[in-house]
Amino acid sequence: MMPGAPIDHFDDQVCEDLEFDVIRGMLVSLAGCPTSEARAANLVPSKDRHWVIARLEEADEMKRLRASGMGFPLIEFEELTREIAMLTVRDSVLDELGFRRISSACRIMNQVLEVLDTSDLPWPRIEAVVEGQTPNTELIEAIDAVFDAKGQVRDDASPELLTIRGDMTAVRRKINRAFLRAMKVLQDKGQLADIREGFVQERRALAVISSYKRQVQGAVLGSSNTGSVTFIEPGPCIPLNHELEMLRDDERKEIRNILRSLTRSIRRHLPEIKGYQRSLTELDWIATRARLASNIQGSLPQVRRKPGLHLLSAYHPLLQLAHQQAGKITHPQHVELHARQRMLVISGPNAGGKSITMKTVGLLQLMAQSGLLIPCHNASEVGIFDAILPDIGDHQSIENQLSTYSYRLGRMRHFLHVAHPRALLLLDEFGTGSDPELGGALAEVFFEELYDKGVFGVVTTHYANIKTRAAKLPEAFNGSMLFDRESLSPKYQLEIGQPGSSFTFEVAEINGIPPALINRAKGKLDKRRVELDGLLSDLHKEKSKLAKLTNRQLRAELEAEKATAEAERMKQALVDKERSLNEQLEALNVARVRGSKLSQFIDKFASGQSNKDLFEEIKTYLAKEKARMESQVGKSKGTKSAKRRPNHQSEKIVRGSLVRLRTGQERGDVIAVEGDQITVMFGAFKTKVERSRLTWLR
Repeated sequence: MMPGAPIDHFDDQVCEDLEFDVIRGMLVSLAGCPTSEARAANLVPSKDRHWVIARLEEADEMKRLRASGMGFPLIEFEELTREIAMLTVRDSVLDELGFRRISSACRIMNQVLEVLDTSDLPWPRIEAVVEGQTPNTELIEAIDAVFDAKGQVRDDASPELLTIRGDMTAVRRKINRAFLRAMKVLQDKGQLADIREGFVQERRALAVISSYKRQVQGAVLGSSNTGSVTFIEPGPCIPLNHELEMLRDDERKEIRNILRSLTRSIRRHLPEIKGYQRSLTELDWIATRARLASNIQGSLPQVRRKPGLHLLSAYHPLLQLAHQQAGKITHPQHVELHARQRMLVISGPNAGGKSITMKTVGLLQLMAQSGLLIPCHNASEVGIFDAILPDIGDHQSIENQLSTYSYRLGRMRHFLHVAHPRALLLLDEFGTGSDPELGGALAEVFFEELYDKGVFGVVTTHYANIKTRAAKLPEAFNGSMLFDRESLSPKYQLEIGQPGSSFTFEVAEINGIPPALINRAKGKLDKRRVELDGLLSDLHKEKSKLAKLTNRQLRAELEAEKATAEAERMKQALVDKERSLNEQLEALNVARVRGSKLSQFIDKFASGQSNKDLFEEIKTYLAKEKARMESQVGKSKGTKSAKRRPNHQSEKIVRGSLVRLRTGQERGDVIAVEGDQITVMFGAFKTKVERSRLTWLR
């Protein structure tokens, strides 16, 4: 099913810049049939939200269905395009291969329907693909009645064929006996060559020494390369071989009649066969996308109604695969764009991961809008963009005498013309390629113009004025790639909230530039610029320490909250035990008093006399005891109602809620809910907390 509304301005350059062409190539290699290969090669992202959701859910269902162990069949079938075309032609006859393909497709469809029918779980997207299809054994039985397990026409496919093949077997025996008799005679005479026999012109022949060939009765079929051996068909075998050839012709005609009859029989199932072709090709395309998801550890993200994205633990799929093969670690990224923070400016050291972070955002967005599962946490969210506009890499062209900067100015002119609030802009090394001061000023103007058009974007830059402008605009924000100054190595982790130092001199030191040259370079710069760069670097270091302290404090709060909850539980248990003991003691005292009163009544009872006054006294006592008990029950209910606990509304907690710990002030966002286990992001710290330990805020 092709997207009804492809995104705007998607072309080969966009595809190549974000390496979506590599993803399409991977899909082609995983496809099981030509239709899926064509779909993979021509896959384009869509801006139709309903189409995107349907395709993502299809791939996710197929992935889960494969992992469920329910025996869902592999969709490995040969397409029935040729067979369907032939069945529409009157008096056409399918060959053996065509019948085998139809039988295979029917068996696969029957298995699919059986698995879906017996499953306890619903698979709505997969079931929609096979809607209208019903199990069919009649086709399989009809074909199996004609063909054996090896795909050959059975001897008993018709009475005539059984007779013909019986005659052929008898004639072959006669030919074999006649041939062996002739061979023995010539062998006794010493007229046979060492190889004794051969097979020439599809006939068995005696290998006769050429000097004796005129002494042998039969038909000469040929000779060896040297001419020393002549191959002769024995005379008695000649009429028998002619008879066998006539029987073979009869066999071919009878098989043709059988296949014609079988073709007529299955032609009435043509609508079902077309349905198999349609459903199985669609299932194969879904399975192709599911196989890619398994290879790249893809997950189903949530699809927002508005543009934006929130990627949690996201990976660039191609980088992740390359690192897996090389045994390297791939660092996940967390990126969020929404209406109040829609333009992210990433700065930091070269080779620190700025470009790959931006490419990760672009490629995962293209994949998601193409119906492909993406490698990220399943609590991630993607919006739908009408256009994705990248400017990445060096596009210098010698043939067209086009410099990198000229090319980028052309792209910028295009972006200024087509940018709108539902577009995602991806600009790598924004503003480079010209004089730093002049190019930086022009880049700042471009940045402001694009911002005013309401676009979403991820921009990487070294220009200080772009970083400063992003800090002042309300819906733009800075981010930086972290750098470890102690080990002088990048951390490949994005941190939101402040611009980053380029660590120019540190990176130079890593790459072996002598310290003397680095110090000379520092001397040529404005002292304030060097100090500012160092200040940014120190600020990163301090912020990293603060983040560690915050995480430690949050963990301590969680541990303290656990200890407090345990102490409260133990205290409540002691209170309950004390209350229970007091109640038991009170009950014993009441029983003792009642027992004493009962003894008094017994002593006053006079046998054989009137005890009217005693009975009245007993009735009065019982009435007072009943009134006292009812009064105690009322007080108990009032006490319980007065001791109701405060309502923390924890039952309202769902994914996306804002919550806080009941014993602390730290607030966090809920990113996943699994029963009473709530996964909460407290800043950059993620943890699982029981529902009963959280208060719902909104």
